[in-house]
Amino acid sequence: MDSASTHAYDDVRTAPRALATEAVHAGRDDLARRGLHAPPIDLSTTYPSYDSRAEAARIDAFATDGADPEGPPIYGRLGNPTVARFETALARLEGTEASVAFASGMAALSAVLLARSAMGLRHVVAVRPLYGCSDHLLTAGLLGTEVTWTDPAGITDALRPDTGLVMVESPANPTLAEVDLRAVAHACGSVPLLADNTFATPVLQRPAEQGARLVLHSATKYLGGHGDVMAGVVACDEEFAGRLRQVRFATGGVLHPLAGYLLLRGLSTLPVRVRAASATAAELAARLAADPRVARVHYPRIGGAMIAFEVHEDPHAVIGGVRLVTPAVSLGSVDTLIQHPASISHRIVDADDRRGAGVSDRLLRMSVGLEDVEDLWADLDRALGERPPAPAAPRELREALAETGSVSPVA
Repeated sequence: MDSASTHAYDDVRTAPRALATEAVHAGRDDLARRGLHAPPIDLSTTYPSYDSRAEAARIDAFATDGADPEGPPIYGRLGNPTVARFETALARLEGTEASVAFASGMAALSAVLLARSAMGLRHVVAVRPLYGCSDHLLTAGLLGTEVTWTDPAGITDALRPDTGLVMVESPANPTLAEVDLRAVAHACGSVPLLADNTFATPVLQRPAEQGARLVLHSATKYLGGHGDVMAGVVACDEEFAGRLRQVRFATGGVLHPLAGYLLLRGLSTLPVRVRAASATAAELAARLAADPRVARVHYPRIGGAMIAFEVHEDPHAVIGGVRLVTPAVSLGSVDTLIQHPASISHRIVDADDRRGAGVSDRLLRMSVGLEDVEDLWADLDRALGERPPAPAAPRELREALAETGSVSPVA
């Protein structure tokens, strides 16, 4: 990228575009004008400048409001042109003014908490279940925060003068429980609602349109989509984005440019991947719900590629029995993954709190990928073990069938 602003391509788009079109073109609108087809990867950590007075002025401006410095890049911890393309694209998909990328989803959440704490707003109201590490970060108070756990109906009563944030996941990890984001946002009043949209992605819902002021993603999951990049991102208005950039600069939780490139590439196929995997997941959820070896199936009304289900027998036997499905933590990849939340993703949550949030010891969480549905079902069917014998028909039914010669009567 030349010495023009890293966001010079922002003004190329002038008319509303469909999500599928934005996924392909957002963050790339300037490429043809630059004689490029694929986005460039800028791996520089620092950038030369012979005008140190101008550099001082730009750094002073960043320190004031966290806005992206005008002109050429300065230093990798302040910003990177490749990462900026991804941030622009994700903001377009979520319908927000800006987004700020970090080295992981937890780094992104930490930056939000630190930004609010710096304003003296250390109290968080949260609805369980959340991702296990998010739950632990809030509960342990590692960043000086205090949390009040409540259900959606209790949010308003839980708010305090020092409440800086209300946090929900919908669909939630790992039970896929859903909340009415619009109603929750209304209950928050002037307190910002942070909605973790990792499971749904902007393909299935855009929380900002329902009143959420902050939208969190573990970009490691569906946004990247191939299990080869770790990242986090917060979509928000430009004012809060400035605060997040300042926290990122101070703490160093920056996203590597190669990760930014892979995420931008992942966004281009996001709608296709999510819709294809969701169709397979819906079919698998229906088959699991009809299976006598399965006690309960959780599948969100909004759809998606995530399924949670509880088995009657040993869930660890299912994990050990799959061969095509990959037994691994994480989600959102092109291949199907399955894990036991009580052992891995939510192990760090207190057992009573975990079970109270609906995360039973027999619950399995599956992220459906792009394999053929019949191949996936064959693998799950084998891993679930022997089917129980069909229950005997009532005596009256057997006798009635005996009259037709279908079965022999039972004495």
